[in-house]
Amino acid sequence: MAHTATLTHGGFNLTARIANLIERVKENRARASEYTRTYTELQSLTDRELDDIGVRRCDIKDIARDHVYCS
Repeated sequence: MAHTATLTHGGFNLTARIANLIERVKENRARASEYTRTYTELQSLTDRELDDIGVRRCDIKDIARDHVYCS
């Protein structure tokens, strides 16, 4: 006796799900890259330059995170 399973689950499309996963991975990599770029640029400034723009060195991580993930 042969059994067959038929999926009739609405909206189940493996190709679309894989494409969605790939797109999310690309977006996350782009955000991580932007975070690193922002963090590195701010970290490379002198204390005087940071003071001129009103940024404390201890706040750089938070600023880079907010710039990328909260905007």
